[in-house]
Amino acid sequence: MGLLAAWKGSGLKVRVLALVLAALVAVALPASGVFLWIVNGTVVKLGTLFAEKQILFDRFRGLEALMREVSLAETVARAPVIVEWAQDESDPEKAKRGLAELEHYRLSFTDRSYFVVLDRTGNYYFNDRDNNYEHARLRYTVSPDDPKDAWYFKTRALGSGCHLNVNRDEALGVTKVWINCIIRKDGKVLGLIGTGVDLTQFIKEVVEFPQTGVQSMFVDLQGAIQAHRDPRVVDFHSLTKDISAKKTIFRLLDVEDDRKALAEMMQQVSKGEPLVLSRFMQMDGREVLVGVGFLDRLGWFNVTVMDVDAIIDRKLFTPIALLMAAILLAAATLMTLLFKRKVLDRLARVEQGVSRVRAGDFGANACEDGNDEIARLARAFNEMALAVGDNTGRLEAMVRERTEKLELLAQYDPLTSILNRRGFDHAFAREQNRARRDGRPNGLMIVDLDRFKDVNDEYGHYAGDEVILACVQRMSSVLRSYDACARWGGDEFILLVSGCDEASLAAVAAKLAACLREAPVRLGDGRSVAVTASIGAALVGPEEGLSEAAARADAALYQAKRKGRDDFVLDEPQSGTALRRVGRV
Repeated sequence: MGLLAAWKGSGLKVRVLALVLAALVAVALPASGVFLWIVNGTVVKLGTLFAEKQILFDRFRGLEALMREVSLAETVARAPVIVEWAQDESDPEKAKRGLAELEHYRLSFTDRSYFVVLDRTGNYYFNDRDNNYEHARLRYTVSPDDPKDAWYFKTRALGSGCHLNVNRDEALGVTKVWINCIIRKDGKVLGLIGTGVDLTQFIKEVVEFPQTGVQSMFVDLQGAIQAHRDPRVVDFHSLTKDISAKKTIFRLLDVEDDRKALAEMMQQVSKGEPLVLSRFMQMDGREVLVGVGFLDRLGWFNVTVMDVDAIIDRKLFTPIALLMAAILLAAATLMTLLFKRKVLDRLARVEQGVSRVRAGDFGANACEDGNDEIARLARAFNEMALAVGDNTGRLEAMVRERTEKLELLAQYDPLTSILNRRGFDHAFAREQNRARRDGRPNGLMIVDLDRFKDVNDEYGHYAGDEVILACVQRMSSVLRSYDACARWGGDEFILLVSGCDEASLAAVAAKLAACLREAPVRLGDGRSVAVTASIGAALVGPEEGLSEAAARADAALYQAKRKGRDDFVLDEPQSGTALRRVGRV
């Protein structure tokens, strides 16, 4: 009753002021809540976007660091001389060729080292960057009864592919990320071959990349930590441990529900869709954003732990909140209209900007003129959105660049820079489609350098590489720009001549042989090597596949060699298996 009487007895100014203050409080409370919700939502969304792009960045950064070594190791494991040696280790000639091939590739590995275990005997061969074991490359014999050798037998049991393992080899006294590629033929495991990447250098280049509030690590399929800036949490010898004894990423999480959620995220990204998943989790008593991606070629997950508050400082929004409160107080007399117009409407535009950022538009989404609190908030938001957009653009450019490099690596021969078998498959299919449209057949030739093994034996493998490069240059000079030349084997090449007939194909074969024969190849040390080649050629039918056409050209090549080499033979597809010798070139 006393308050009611005082209210009735007060002046109009007091009443208006009281009503305005009450309305201000009633409006300011929900408005401040909306502001905080937008700020928090913006911080969380930008942090999540940053986390996902960071995972993709780490994903391809990790691939760049190891993919070259994995690709080289896979190439060695598929090399015919290595497979032959693994099948018959006791043959001195095969052993000599196999070890020579390993030495050839050793210089291409970053670590300049290799190892190979042949399954029949268990013999372990090794050589390092200083070639210290040139005369003693057989180091020891692995045994299933020796715990130190368990890594080999567990990797062998996987049956195929390349597998990474952080391990310490007690016999050799080195700790590395070992790349283990299985040698196999016709479904049978013949052994294991690979190389090592120094763990310290790997961590320095990939894991310790300096970024505020970001910590990257790599874990295997069971969550065992394989690379981390703190070596105390790395799970060495993972292949030989039970899961209960492994140092896993799950032990770093505080809450059991987070451990289950992380395991589910790893399972989903390992299937390829989506590429990246992220979620807030508790780690060391703090809430962090954990992102997960999968390196399918390596069998590892890259996990990025991000402190969102360290990346996006929430204190930056404090002056904006204070200024907003000042504006509300100053505009108390026009609170209803001005509050809606100057605050809620403008905040709605900021929220629309957040929605556009969420949709992937990182341009200046929240456009506000002036220099008040909301305008500065909008500019701060725009700056953050543009920063995330720039980072996204750089990451996407890096992804495209890495993809292009991987495509080149997959389709081109690393020595000669011409097409490999896979690249030639694509070129053949393309030209066959054109031939069916135009009605002009393609010609296929297989060129085999005569007695090339003698060149390697007499002059060495590096000289052999020089001869191969020179022959590629000569053959390329004969072909047209739209013809295809690929490396078919060690000293064999396969050529596709577009839109030709029997006469023009024979003319190209003769010109190729003459070009290869016309002058000896001059080596870098001043010596010269005479080169001749045997050529088998065949016109390709419109519906004929590469394997059938190559078989006919190979048969023609065999006939050319039987006739004394330095010759070419053209297959006649209409006469069954008969071959016609076009002429000695």
